[in-house]
Amino acid sequence: MAAILAGVGLLASGAAQATLHDRGGGLIYDDVLKITWLKDANYAQTSGYDDDGNMDWSAAKAWAAGLSYFDSVRNVTWTDWRLPTLGPIGASFNYNWSNNGTTDVGTGNTSQNSEMAYMFYVNLGLKGYCTPDNPNPSSCTWQWGGGVGAGPTAPFDNVVPDEYWSDTAYAPDPANLAWMFDFDYGDQLGYFGGAYAWAVRPGDVAAAGEVPEPMSLALFGAGLAGLALGRRRRSLGAL
Repeated sequence: MAAILAGVGLLASGAAQATLHDRGGGLIYDDVLKITWLKDANYAQTSGYDDDGNMDWSAAKAWAAGLSYFDSVRNVTWTDWRLPTLGPIGASFNYNWSNNGTTDVGTGNTSQNSEMAYMFYVNLGLKGYCTPDNPNPSSCTWQWGGGVGAGPTAPFDNVVPDEYWSDTAYAPDPANLAWMFDFDYGDQLGYFGGAYAWAVRPGDVAAAGEVPEPMSLALFGAGLAGLALGRRRRSLGAL
C-alpha cells in the first residue's frame, strides 16, 4: 500500500501538496524532509522495550541506534534508525525565547531544520502555546494539553503530548544535555530529564534505490536459491 495522505497538516496551513505517504508496514514517508517516520510514535513502549517509553537521552539514543524494525510489506528489516535531527533556523542557534518561531528556543518554529517542529506545526497542523507571538498568555490558543484534549495526529499512532528527544546536544548548557521538542506546548528547548523517543530513518522505503539490511538480503538470496533448486528438481523429474 502506498496511500498518499492529502496534506494532513498542509491543508490546514493552506498548502495543497501532500507531504506524508503511508508506505504500509507501520512506516510513513515525508517527501519534504526526505525521511521515514515510524507510524507508532511511542514504539519503544508498544514493542516492549521500555515500560512507558520515557527515557533519558542516552537510553533514547541507544534505543534508536539499536532498533531493528521488520517491514512486513517489503519483507525487510531496517536498522538505520536515529532520533530526529534539529538544526538552527539561521546560520547559528539563537538561544533567545520567542513565541513566533523567529528563534530556535520557544514556539512557532516551522523550519525544516527541526524535524519534530516541522512535524508538529506543518505536517500535523498543530498549534503551540502563544503562537503567534502574543503578549497575553491567557488568550493564547493551543490544541494539546491544558485539559482541552488531543489535536489531530493522523496518520500516526501513540503521539504522546509530552517531551520528545532530538539527537542534537544542547551546547550552551551541558546540564541540559540535548534539545527536545514538546508535543504538548509546541516548544523547543534544552532539556535534561526523561522524554520520549520517536525513531526516523533517512530516505523512502518504497524507493527503488533503497537497499535492505544485509541479513534481509541474505535471506532473500537464500529464498531465490531454494526456488531455483525446486524448479531444477521438477525439471529433472520430468525427464
